[in-house]
Amino acid sequence: MSAMTSLFLVLATIVNGLYAGFMLTFLIAIMPGLADLTDEQFTAAMRRFNEKVPGPVFLVLFLGVVALPAAAFFTGLGEHGEAAGPAILGALICGVAGHLVTVIGNIPLNNALAASEGGDDSAARAAFESRWNTLHQVRTAFALVACVLLAVAL
Repeated sequence: MSAMTSLFLVLATIVNGLYAGFMLTFLIAIMPGLADLTDEQFTAAMRRFNEKVPGPVFLVLFLGVVALPAAAFFTGLGEHGEAAGPAILGALICGVAGHLVTVIGNIPLNNALAASEGGDDSAARAAFESRWNTLHQVRTAFALVACVLLAVAL
């Protein structure tokens, strides 16, 4: 494997690990903690998270979980071992699938929650929380699988 491909693979693994950790933290700590809040507190907290999360560092991770495995895969075409090529490609597919869940599912829910500010927080939470959590579980699973696949490829 060339030095460039190896570098992309290492960076892809690190970025995917950070992203998967972020997603898992939301799944196992933040959302269960928020579940105990009142409707008003919950919706206010989620609105603030949704304003802050898409910052520069998150965007680097978000884009990197697709761009870096793609770079590792395509720069290494013809030189990947039996396991590395399919593992990198699988991680790339998981990254794209997770992003589709985010773009098609979670972001519209975030936008609807933001638009409901000043309205009925109980109704807003009811329309948001369960669906958002389910979608988040799916994208977290994709992120974790991608991370494992990249570690296998290493």
